[in-house]
Amino acid sequence: MTFSGKAVAYGAITVINAISCGFGAALGIGLKTEASVKLTDRPGRIEGRILSDPEENPILIEKVVSRVLNRFNEQDEHGAYVETRSDIPIARGLKSSSAAANAIALATFSALGNEVDDSTVVNLGVDAAIDAKVTITGAFDDACASYFGGLVVTDNCQRKILKRFNVEEYSVLIHVPPKKAYTATSNVERMKLIAREVKTAHNSAISGEYWQAMTINGILYSSVLGHDPSITLDALSAGAIAAGLSGKGPAVAAVVSKDHLEKVKRIWERYEGEIIVTKVNHEKAHTLK
Repeated sequence: MTFSGKAVAYGAITVINAISCGFGAALGIGLKTEASVKLTDRPGRIEGRILSDPEENPILIEKVVSRVLNRFNEQDEHGAYVETRSDIPIARGLKSSSAAANAIALATFSALGNEVDDSTVVNLGVDAAIDAKVTITGAFDDACASYFGGLVVTDNCQRKILKRFNVEEYSVLIHVPPKKAYTATSNVERMKLIAREVKTAHNSAISGEYWQAMTINGILYSSVLGHDPSITLDALSAGAIAAGLSGKGPAVAAVVSKDHLEKVKRIWERYEGEIIVTKVNHEKAHTLK
């Protein structure tokens, strides 16, 4: 007998990268990941396919489904076949892992016919991401922005949402270089050199100055990770409200009003890579029929 479930969760961009100091903030965006889960009668066998990027390792799929099955003591009853499809570029700093974990967890709960609270879904996904070694801090800020939408400011160590902001419906431009950069291979010690400065930016985000915080965070992390900040500064010169490295990069995101969208896009077309146009997302992750 086979039970199935489907769900969708959204991408996010960095406002404050939590790797240096444990405190983070992120903004939900309109890119999304859909997951389809079919439970099988083959316990211990979890098969995953990432349809939008087949060469990627499906270990996160396995870890999320295992976590959910174990929570309900179903690991000896079921295996699973999982497919994900996403328009979020992988390993570019756009929270593809957080979106995938949220969508897979929701879809697995749906397949089991179990309803759970939002916190349980988010935390199971964070735990699975740590199990899969696709994150350093657990990326609680990214997971919350992906799941709830809007802008969230968090304490990642305590896994607490400190503040949520329902920000304006701005456009979001993302410059995606060709090269991938996996979080697990990042130079954590180097990032910790800017912990005090990042914490100051985090305090600004809590007080409502989140756009300034995003720009400052992006320039700080660009400096320690060796990314050229010129693309950020060019976006600001073209009228972006905020711009900066997302996660550990290499993608750079800019929050832009409609009036300045084309100008920022034109100036970014000078750089090698893809430009994605999306928007701030306020929609919560949810199951699909």
